[in-house]
Amino acid sequence: MSAPRFAVIGHPNKGKSSIVATLAEDDSIHVSPMPGTTRKARSFRFEIDGVLQYELIDTPGFQRARELLAWLEARAADADSGAAERPAIVAEFVTAHRDDPRFADECELLSPLVEGAGILYVVDGAKPYGREYELEMEVLRWTGRPRMALINLIGEGDYRAEWREALGQYFSIVREFNAVFADFEKRLELLDGFAALDESWRAPLRAAVAELTRSRERRRQDTAAELASLLAEALTLTQQRAVADDLEDESRHALELELTDRLKAGISQREQRWRRSVADLYRHYELRDAQDSATARVIDAELFAEETWQLFGLSRQQLVVTGAVSGGVLGSGFDLLLGGSSLMLGASVGAVVGGVGAWFGGDELAKVRLLGQRLGGNTLQVGPVSDPNFPWVLLGRAWTYQHIVSERNHARREALAFDLTQVRHQVDQLPGTLRRKLARCFTRLSRDGQSAEILAELTELLDEVLQHDPASDPSTATGSQD
Repeated sequence: MSAPRFAVIGHPNKGKSSIVATLAEDDSIHVSPMPGTTRKARSFRFEIDGVLQYELIDTPGFQRARELLAWLEARAADADSGAAERPAIVAEFVTAHRDDPRFADECELLSPLVEGAGILYVVDGAKPYGREYELEMEVLRWTGRPRMALINLIGEGDYRAEWREALGQYFSIVREFNAVFADFEKRLELLDGFAALDESWRAPLRAAVAELTRSRERRRQDTAAELASLLAEALTLTQQRAVADDLEDESRHALELELTDRLKAGISQREQRWRRSVADLYRHYELRDAQDSATARVIDAELFAEETWQLFGLSRQQLVVTGAVSGGVLGSGFDLLLGGSSLMLGASVGAVVGGVGAWFGGDELAKVRLLGQRLGGNTLQVGPVSDPNFPWVLLGRAWTYQHIVSERNHARREALAFDLTQVRHQVDQLPGTLRRKLARCFTRLSRDGQSAEILAELTELLDEVLQHDPASDPSTATGSQD
């Protein structure tokens, strides 16, 4: 199967480049509100794992549609040609005017059609329909190529009804498609529409839709695996420094603060690397950091800032429940040591202690220990982070970031932004069973360190987390009742 080719055509400044950026998943395509930005036809291949799925051609806008149509009609009249000869006459025009600067834009946009590309004709549904567009649409009808019209809303006006009526006379399929805010499902619907235009495109485009869906699942799974590694590193990271036996309390305290700062910095750097890898997974290579003041305050804020913890961590109520689960895990180890003779007393006590610790133990971020060395001397160790809410804060912020990036359209050029009110204590919204399993994984990581088994289990659980929408209504979430 050969990959379909589509030329994106229309009046200048109607969002053609935005549509190409969206469908090609290419945020390097220049998108500008200034008309005439695209002066040369440019081809963009959309590939998955090196296999071409389809090709999009960004074209200049029509500049002399009236003169072009007049030439075509005159040439047809001279040759006494019928409708069947019209595509050949269009090809003649391109050949005859390829070096004519007056029709440079027209030749650029018609050349891909002469070579067999389909047509995506783009209009701005926020602007009124005008008779001048009929000239362009008539020229496109002369090419004989399969064609679809896209109504793109750029401004605040709404003239979609009149556009639909007019476009329906020239195009077999008319769709609304907001190039900047279309989500993944809208892209798939559009590709399904392309498949209906031409029989030869049906099989390759349906295969492309299936591959896009599989690719999205793989991206989510890869993100979950990298997030599991981030959480594992963050929950086991320590900072150490050799110290003298007679270290004074004041000096020790200063060193503890220094090592704590280094611990925080190390975890924050790992979070930033994870973010970069997620952006790359979703092909957002030009993604800018949040600049909106509210968004930046939490997405780009210090991970250990109080506001970050209040927004992304578990609520007090759920933290107590989670602490009880974690304490139960530790208590179970006590039961095993007693060979079962404790009658599960360890699990019961551990659950109570764990819950109380989660409620009252938030002031101590990380463990501080003085370790003796085998050859003499001492080592001061800070870490790993022991605050019970820490993994939930890191998970909550990562979950929000992944959701924003995975749903972000490649035509968008503004910095990251989101509604803070929708993500407060979002980890509370997770189903209770899932949250309890995560709590046990976090406890095992803190207690036993990293292992392939725990990472595999955590990856599977995080993949399930990423399939949830972090902006869903917490009142409908099953986890909010646990």
